[in-house]
Amino acid sequence: MDVYQLSVGTGPLVVSMPHSGLAVSPGLEARLTERARALPDTDWHIPELYDFLDDLNASVIRANYSRYVVDLNRDPSGQSLYPGQVTTGLVPTEFFDGEPLYLEGQAPEDAEIEQRRQDFHAPYHEALFDLIDHVRAVHGYAVLWDAHSIASVVPRLFEGRLPDLNLGTNSGQSCAPEIQAAAEAAMAATGDYETISNGRFKGGWITRHYGQPKHNVHALQMEIAQIAYMAEGAPYTFDAGKAERLRPVLKSIIQAALDAAARLHAGD
Repeated sequence: MDVYQLSVGTGPLVVSMPHSGLAVSPGLEARLTERARALPDTDWHIPELYDFLDDLNASVIRANYSRYVVDLNRDPSGQSLYPGQVTTGLVPTEFFDGEPLYLEGQAPEDAEIEQRRQDFHAPYHEALFDLIDHVRAVHGYAVLWDAHSIASVVPRLFEGRLPDLNLGTNSGQSCAPEIQAAAEAAMAATGDYETISNGRFKGGWITRHYGQPKHNVHALQMEIAQIAYMAEGAPYTFDAGKAERLRPVLKSIIQAALDAAARLHAGD
C-alpha cells in the first residue's frame, strides 16, 4: 500500500490529513494490545468531513497508515512539541491516556523507529514539501491547512472538555497575522461552536515546520473535538447530521483564510 494518497488542485490551498489513516504495517497488529488494534486515537472520518475541498480547488495529501505506525505530525528527530507537557512521540508506544499500545516486550526499539521514519514519515513529507513548493510556484504563495480531530475529553492531555474548534498557528508564527485574524473572525462568527486560537493545540510539527510566512507559506492547524461531528468511542460512528452542520463552518473559516491570503499577496 502507498504511504499516502495525493490529489493536486488548481488553487493556493494545500490540505494535509496526517492522522486519518487506518492501515498498519505487516506484523504490527499482532504486537498491539487488543484495545490498540481498534486504533482509537485515529482522527476519524476527516476525509469524509472535509468532502467540500474540491469546491476550494484544494490540493490534498492524506496518510494511508495509522499514527501508531509513525506519527507524521511529530518532529523526525523525536524532539517534543510541548516540552514539559505530556504528549506522544514519533512512534507512539502509549495511548493518549498513558496505557501501553504494545504487548509486553513488543514495543519498537531505536532501529525499528528509524526504519519506520524512513519508510513512512520521510515519503509523506517529501510529497508534502513538493506539493507546497508546486502551489507556491504557481500562485506565489500557499496556504497549508492541517486537518485533525481528537476526543473532546482526554484528561491526561488537557483539563475539562476541549472546545469544538481549536485553531493553531504556533502562537502566530506559522502564518501572517492578517490570515490568522481572518480565520479567527470566521470562527467567532459561527456562534454555535466553542472556539479557541492557540490554546492547548498550537499546531504540531507540520504547522511549525512548513509555516514560513516570510517565504509565502502560511500554515494553520485545525483540531476538531470529535463530538462535533461523530459519536465518540467505539465504533466511532460518523454523525451525518452533525457533520452537515459543521461543514459550512469549516469551509467559511478556510475561505476567510484564503481570502486574506489573496489580499495579502495581491501585489506579489
